[in-house]
Amino acid sequence: MTIQTIINNTIKRLKSEGKLLTPDFYAEAFCKEAKIANMSIEDCHHLTRYKEMLNKELQKDLQNYRINTMHEFVRFLVSKLNRTNQSLCSDTLEAQIHLTKRILQVIEVLHNKEAAELARKTIDMMENAPKPEQLDNYRQRWVNFITTYDDTFLQKLKYLGELDTTDLKKSIESLKELDVSIKDNEVDLEKISKFLVASFVPSIASSVNETIAGLSNRIRNNPALLENNDIAAEIKSAIALRISLDKKSVKEMIESIDGVLDKLSIRLIDMIEKSDNSNVEIQSIKKELESYNEKSITNFTLAHKKLFTIAVALEKNTAALSNDLKSHNKDVNLMSVKIKELEQELEDVKKESKEDYLTKLYNKRALDEFLELKEGEFKRYERNFSIVMFDLDHFKQVNDNFGHEAGDAVLGAFGKILKKECRNVDIIGRYGGEEFMAILGDTDLEGSVIFANKVREHVERSKFMYKGERIDVTVSAGAAERKDYVSLKDTINDADKFLYLAKKNGRDRVESKK
Repeated sequence: MTIQTIINNTIKRLKSEGKLLTPDFYAEAFCKEAKIANMSIEDCHHLTRYKEMLNKELQKDLQNYRINTMHEFVRFLVSKLNRTNQSLCSDTLEAQIHLTKRILQVIEVLHNKEAAELARKTIDMMENAPKPEQLDNYRQRWVNFITTYDDTFLQKLKYLGELDTTDLKKSIESLKELDVSIKDNEVDLEKISKFLVASFVPSIASSVNETIAGLSNRIRNNPALLENNDIAAEIKSAIALRISLDKKSVKEMIESIDGVLDKLSIRLIDMIEKSDNSNVEIQSIKKELESYNEKSITNFTLAHKKLFTIAVALEKNTAALSNDLKSHNKDVNLMSVKIKELEQELEDVKKESKEDYLTKLYNKRALDEFLELKEGEFKRYERNFSIVMFDLDHFKQVNDNFGHEAGDAVLGAFGKILKKECRNVDIIGRYGGEEFMAILGDTDLEGSVIFANKVREHVERSKFMYKGERIDVTVSAGAAERKDYVSLKDTINDADKFLYLAKKNGRDRVESKK
């Protein structure tokens, strides 16, 4: 293969990857094509020689950061050199310490006993030249505090005033609006007795029970009874009786109106089926409604009047309704046919879609197409690629314990993590259920395992929250490199086999060919 052929393949690679023809992108792609062609180019080995000149610690950093180009290598060295400015680091560290102390001093006065105590201990620790282990210990204490912090006690305020969990001051100030009179350090029983007696009166039932009336008169005439512990049981009984009267009255109203509506519905349906006699039927309904007088519906006069008004309106418009139904019957049939056609078109569009509706990643149909393209490039240009299969651990328990909406939320969040960790040229998709696939172009097995572990660690340190509850999530993965297998199918099968090996070996891990 000639240099010109390598140059042509380099330009094709840049176009297929959607990269601009810049010197850095060109040099990277040129060296990859030269490697495929088994041609040794001196300029392509500069990075390797420079890496070997660094100490082992820096070489390990280069591997972790996946430095593959001279441009990335230079940026890495510049960042390292910038951090060697001891004066700047010292000033920054001192400023950060002062800021941390001020924040802790603020926390001390924020009306939370546990937070204030932890803040004081943290300040004392920082005053005594703490070691990294001590700093990390207190960092974990703060993480534990915010993780276990429970503010449900604030819910008690909602019974006394306006509750605003984001503004405690506002919630406390709302308590000032409660109208409780205090005279000479004693509660005004006379005023309270009036409110209490008023609460005994049924809000829906038309009459007051004799028991309620008797207790109301006793309290009204002698408010001091409220200080007697024995009266509490009578008050509870009176309130329960008042609620019972209201429920009974509501039940009677509902039964009354339900009977009217049932008969009205039956007669209307029968009227429509006998459209020629519709006016006669409506008139009959109107007379029937008129028969529901005050004796049969004692508590629902207003509803009776409204139903009667409906019957009058129906009588006036029945003829026009019947004609419209006949004239529009043909249009309705045509619309039904059109709706079926649109539903079929919608179904066809869904089948053609390449996006998973839940995670917004590629779906299995799209992944299969990309795999065919990658397989073609491998066979023609020997361009290697790797496949990583991911599966969320114990996902069924998430659905069982928190519901399917929570499960959908976890799948969507994991999709975002995959997008964040992958490169622009990588292909990420949902393979089915809680299983995902990553197609990593120009990546060997070692690189795919590094990528899979980055995703796994990202999931492990993430907080998956749903309606205020934290859901613990881990992921397992299996990786395979195309050049190690005879066919694409074998590569996918082995990636899947290593995925289930990871689950068998304890989950939350990555397995691959050793």
